[in-house]
Amino acid sequence: MKSTVKSTIAPVTGQQPRLPDSPREAATGLVRYVAAATLARTADGGAVVAIVLLATTSGEPGWLAGLLGAAITAPHLAGPFIARVLDTAKDGRTVIAWACIFHGATLAAAVLAYPHVWTVITVALLVISGLVGPLLTGGISSRLPAIAGPDRTSQRRAQGWDVATYGIGGTIGPSLVAAISAWSSPTVAALVLAAGTFGAAGLIRLLPHAAPPAGSGEVPHPAQTLRLMLTTGPLRRTLYLTVIVAFSVAALPITAVGAAVPLGVAPAAAGILTAAYGLGGLAGSGVLMIKPLPGDADRTMTVLAAVVAAALGLVALTGLFWAAIGAYAVAGAANSLFFAATLAARSEYAPAMARGQVFIWVGALKIAAGSGGTAFAGATIAAALHAPLIIAVALTLAFSGASFLDRMRERRAA
Repeated sequence: MKSTVKSTIAPVTGQQPRLPDSPREAATGLVRYVAAATLARTADGGAVVAIVLLATTSGEPGWLAGLLGAAITAPHLAGPFIARVLDTAKDGRTVIAWACIFHGATLAAAVLAYPHVWTVITVALLVISGLVGPLLTGGISSRLPAIAGPDRTSQRRAQGWDVATYGIGGTIGPSLVAAISAWSSPTVAALVLAAGTFGAAGLIRLLPHAAPPAGSGEVPHPAQTLRLMLTTGPLRRTLYLTVIVAFSVAALPITAVGAAVPLGVAPAAAGILTAAYGLGGLAGSGVLMIKPLPGDADRTMTVLAAVVAAALGLVALTGLFWAAIGAYAVAGAANSLFFAATLAARSEYAPAMARGQVFIWVGALKIAAGSGGTAFAGATIAAALHAPLIIAVALTLAFSGASFLDRMRERRAA
């Protein structure tokens, strides 16, 4: 394992992903990638909304709707323990394509069976759907280095597109479900999402093939991969900065609801603030497509974590609704830039034989941190409106400073 750690700091040894032979091949692969990732992440982002709407419109109690929603989201935390198959497979495209099919098929089966079977069967189907969810997010992202151009600028421009697919999926997915549910029913909305995953599976099979980087005996197990990440400076910083920023920005939707009345608007206007955050994120990813992040990803992450903290502080300080809209948009853009930096760090510092696991470990812990941040914000906002944001700013700045000192310590030791 020691040599593996070294390989993440120096150029990674072993077989690397096959890079495209021409700019045209890279562009074609990227178009297919963006389409596949958008379809898959729209389904992943909208599924929980469809499930909750299905339960509530059927007259079920709130606790059951929450249970069904958790059944498809909580299994994402098991992602790192199934991700190894992505690094050992002869063709990772096949693994991800089958994950898309399983996700869509089990989601469709769950909503179609829901009125006719015991609830435990629906829960089991949703758990299966959620288990493969991480392969639709971090798993797909791990394919990007083999698709983008060979130079760092091309790679980072492609990562800007990847950030956009997450933003579109997280915004369009729930909106699409709400629109279709109003027009028809949550069941039809879920079936539309399932159809999207089948389309994503076909597009993923059309992506450029990348040979496995190592034999199955060389691929570390999940616990070994986590240990590798914790003992390798850039990956360790990627992990804890991602977790703390996800925990911090999760306070924004809760704060938006609580701040509506003090800002002189109706509570429903909180949706405008969260929409501004989402649009700011998409604008940030658009900037990255034109001008990719420069410099060392490790250092850039530290700087952008501090920028996110500053944006959260700006949200806490605004006292006018129109200014709050702008502050939320700035926070969304800052978070998009930070996310792109973490994607770059994962791509550039993860060892080839564990790249899929690294992507999914970070993604799974990010989801857990976001859930914890939402719960924490809900518990602390009663004490003071901006308490969650003030604590988030302090934590993010503290970890950004710790990242700077961590990197300086490594530099002195070297």
